Amino acid sequence: MAVAAARAGLVGGSQASEVRAGGEEDDGQNLWSCILSEVSTRSRSKLPSGKSVLLLGEDGAGKTSLIGKIQGIEEYKKGRGMEYLYLNVHDEDRDDQTRCNVWILDGDLYHKGLLKFAVEASSLKDTLIMLVVDMSRPWTALDSLQKWASVVREHIDKLKIPPEEIKEMEQTLVRDFQEYIEPGEDFPASPQRRNTSLQEDKDDSVILPLGADTLTCNLGIPVVVVCTKCDAISVLEKEHDYRDEHFDFIQSHIRRFCLQYGAALIYTSVKENKNTDLVYKYIVQKLYGFPFNVPAVVVEKDAVFIPAGWDNDKKIGILHENFQTLKADDSFEDIITKPPVRKFVHEKEIVAEDDQVFLMKQQSQLAKQPPTAAGRPVDASPRVPGGSPRTPNRSVTSNVASVTPIPTGSKKIDPNMKAGATSEGVLANFFNSLLSKKTGSPGSPGVGGGSPGGGGGTGGAGSNLPASAKKSGQKPVLTDVQAELDRISRKPELVSPTTPTSPTEVTGTKELKFLSQRRTNNYLDLAIVCIS
Repeated sequence: MAVAAARAGLVGGSQASEVRAGGEEDDGQNLWSCILSEVSTRSRSKLPSGKSVLLLGEDGAGKTSLIGKIQGIEEYKKGRGMEYLYLNVHDEDRDDQTRCNVWILDGDLYHKGLLKFAVEASSLKDTLIMLVVDMSRPWTALDSLQKWASVVREHIDKLKIPPEEIKEMEQTLVRDFQEYIEPGEDFPASPQRRNTSLQEDKDDSVILPLGADTLTCNLGIPVVVVCTKCDAISVLEKEHDYRDEHFDFIQSHIRRFCLQYGAALIYTSVKENKNTDLVYKYIVQKLYGFPFNVPAVVVEKDAVFIPAGWDNDKKIGILHENFQTLKADDSFEDIITKPPVRKFVHEKEIVAEDDQVFLMKQQSQLAKQPPTAAGRPVDASPRVPGGSPRTPNRSVTSNVASVTPIPTGSKKIDPNMKAGATSEGVLANFFNSLLSKKTGSPGSPGVGGGSPGGGGGTGGAGSNLPASAKKSGQKPVLTDVQAELDRISRKPELVSPTTPTSPTEVTGTKELKFLSQRRTNNYLDLAIVCIS
């Protein structure tokens, strides 16, 4: 019995050990399977490389500025031909990051051959096309979109991709367009958490049919239409009389174009930093599968956002209800026309010369001119407070003797000096009257009257006596003054104004003016003598 019990115990212990060994082996296998599964999942969820964005648009549309703003670069120098930039894409949920290639084609069609370096047959399915439109020039919007879309179509046709692959890409784009779901309140809020399953988890049971004008120009790759410089809408309203119906008309035609290519539409403004982050989020959603929870926005005319798959003809028709003077079927080129160019007359810029140079020129010009002031010779002799020029130790006799007669041949009278000559005669008559009163007063010896003793003859001849026969020098001086005044009061000869003027005559005229000034000064001296 004891032996049997011992054997039974040994058997039971061996079985228990075998069970425990088997359990440990199963746990080890489960652990390795979990590790392998996690590694496999991480390898599948790793951000793919080689994704690219191709930007096309007119020169000055703001392509480089848009990408520079997304990168965080304030000022970015524009290149020529084909520019290469990149965007950093970071998955915070899985702590993974990669770079998204950005190619910017020059606005000149001459450079379209460079597309072969940006988009190849192997990388076409990993490419997103971005057509950039300048909203400060809305009259070029539709032509620009059609032109660059045809450039992309032409380049894809040159890649010689197998028709089966092209058809598969087109079907994928149609399926994405049909399966668009409007974001709701329960949509995941983290934009970094991306969907690794992509299309596998989508319900294929709900698929809406496409409209008649939807995806008629299917390129097989996602397209985004970005309207830049939307801050210029207010400028168009003020300067070019654009109204809300004009902007609705522009938006309706751009949305029709987007329907044909299955494209999204985003209005942006780098200047006001409007919707630039939205462009980045939409790019990483389309290329890397990041979730996107931003709904469509059509109310704000300068911040429109319409994701691919949301729009249709009926929604575009809502814009037509606001038309008052326009019609939905009006031609875009007839309504949105280029405003006339205002011709600004640019006045010639006047640059002021240096002060010192200006003063040197004035000095040289003044040096060439004769020293005259207001047409009269400059008299540098000092003047007394009365105004008459005097020289030191100058007597009254010298003043009278300085007025010498001018030869008749050289005395040419200017017709314009007639008034001056008249005034001289008036002054001469005035001083003659003073002299006559002075010499003919009672009690004065000599001139004009005789003494009570019958000396009248002697007095009458007193004016002809020489200066040495006089008792003092006053009477001869007065007699000479009277004779000088009589000579001045005579009317000078007038010269015909038609007589040609020679340089000598001009010099004589200047001398007459100078002598006239001297005469006036002499008159003042004579007045002083007469009064004294």
